[in-house]
Amino acid sequence: MEHTLSPGLYIVATPIGNLGDITHRAVEVLRGAGAIACEDTRVTGKLLHHLNIKQRMIRYDDHASESDRERLLALMETQPVALVSDAGTPLISDPGYRLVRMARERGIAVTSLPGANAAVMAVTLSGLPNDRFLFAGFLPGKAKAREAVLAELAPVRATLIFYETAPRLEASLQAIAAVLPGRDVAVARELTKKFEECRTGLPEELIAHFAQHPPKGEIVLLVAPPSNEPAGDIDIDALLRAELMESKTSQAAAKVARATGLDRKMLYARALELK
Repeated sequence: MEHTLSPGLYIVATPIGNLGDITHRAVEVLRGAGAIACEDTRVTGKLLHHLNIKQRMIRYDDHASESDRERLLALMETQPVALVSDAGTPLISDPGYRLVRMARERGIAVTSLPGANAAVMAVTLSGLPNDRFLFAGFLPGKAKAREAVLAELAPVRATLIFYETAPRLEASLQAIAAVLPGRDVAVARELTKKFEECRTGLPEELIAHFAQHPPKGEIVLLVAPPSNEPAGDIDIDALLRAELMESKTSQAAAKVARATGLDRKMLYARALELK
């Protein structure tokens, strides 16, 4: 990229582990930007040092205020501003969408550069169906909320993709085993790094494995879509129990009815028994 960058916002994907995955175009944009908006200046500073780039950094994260956004928007009016996350493609479970939305509303040019993305890499490694997939960010930290989200997504006929942390992996696998029984699950971690691993199996198998080999690093958790099994083979009780944690009996029955196609009155009666 030999020409001078025009004013505007440049969304720049950075490596998720292996620094060799940075693109030539990303390097040129980072080098030519008037400022770089980043989640953590220490993390981005290490990348810039590796690339031998000295550039002004402005912290922009989940806690950014309206005045922080206005400051960046004002800069974009007159100079190129790059937006990066700590790793991977910005805005994918990272802050930034408000900034992009406001820039577009004000007629500021927005350019997005393709690059590393952990969710897409994980689905290609997993061996799970990839013709349709749904990225759902991080599962909730609390058990009831986690199971409610899984129950909501149970009928989605696509591979489910979540980001997860090592300390919470076992709890998430246990929730998947309870709410989505019998489905293959993949755990992809340390992607692009020396100890990269992608392990697939039933949740119970993965729980046993990681109990003996405690996981480290960033994790992508994938769940296979529902099979074309008859309704009688679906664990209705597990779905109802998950919904009853967050909803009234009638609401829980209605949600499971929509998810499975089963009779709502029958599900309501069963939900009353379970409650």
